[in-house]
Amino acid sequence: MGEGGGGRSAVPDWELCRRVVREHGKTFYFASQFLPPERRRAIHAAYAFCRIADDIVDRAPATGLAVAARALDAWEMELDAPVHPVAVAFAAARSAYEIPAQAARDLMAGVRMDLTPEPYTTWDDLELYCYRVAGTVGLISAPVLGCVDRARLANAVDLGIAMQLTNILRDVGEDARMGRLYLPLEDLAAFGVDPEATLIGRPSGRFRELMQFEIARARAYYDSAREGIPSLAPAGQLTTLASAHLYGKILARIEENNYEVFRTRAVIPNGRKLRAMPTVAAAFVRLQFPDGMRFRT
Repeated sequence: MGEGGGGRSAVPDWELCRRVVREHGKTFYFASQFLPPERRRAIHAAYAFCRIADDIVDRAPATGLAVAARALDAWEMELDAPVHPVAVAFAAARSAYEIPAQAARDLMAGVRMDLTPEPYTTWDDLELYCYRVAGTVGLISAPVLGCVDRARLANAVDLGIAMQLTNILRDVGEDARMGRLYLPLEDLAAFGVDPEATLIGRPSGRFRELMQFEIARARAYYDSAREGIPSLAPAGQLTTLASAHLYGKILARIEENNYEVFRTRAVIPNGRKLRAMPTVAAAFVRLQFPDGMRFRT
């Protein structure tokens, strides 16, 4: 099933988890390097578990919906009786950091929504999808990142929603080529954008203004997410600051590309990520010294 290379084993494979993250989540992998080793491998296990579920759906056009649905059912069963080395690693991470299993089940429900995608009529409809496939990742990650204030879990959810909406905006063209349109139909109508024209890569109406509206919405979720960062352990703060800042750069890249999302994919090169680190470091220092840095003389 997915990653694992042949045999099945009840032994966690942390290295396999790391490779899955490095291959599929380059920004996430970059940010995770700020975590101490134990927390880093736990966050890699969580990502890898989610990624394998995504891979099952991505292969559905080739395998067929019935096969993919059965594979997802089998993968969800690994939450209760883990055998696959990634699932075993994720189970160990859940035990070590008291990660709620329900969040993982909600994520599986969201992944299933992509097997038979339907248009989203309203933002509330799309927000539910974003919660299930990404807000849940915030809930899964928060304990690993050292969150001890349950009141701040809503901010962790908001970061996941912000990132998923960023993905949707970056991938409008790629999704359209697969016959998928995630943007809410009510938003398209508000800006005079025809769904069918968008699916063939020739959006009508005020598409640019639609993208500006959705980018502003994503940034509002990033702003909400940042309010919860002080509740994390220092290493978790730095990791989350880096993730939010770097992923948010994708929105800026879309703007720089003049909202051309059909022929140009907004990506952040490694060099640009490195150049962003002083900004992330400065934000981290402000969290450690909220009243300003004071030195004894």
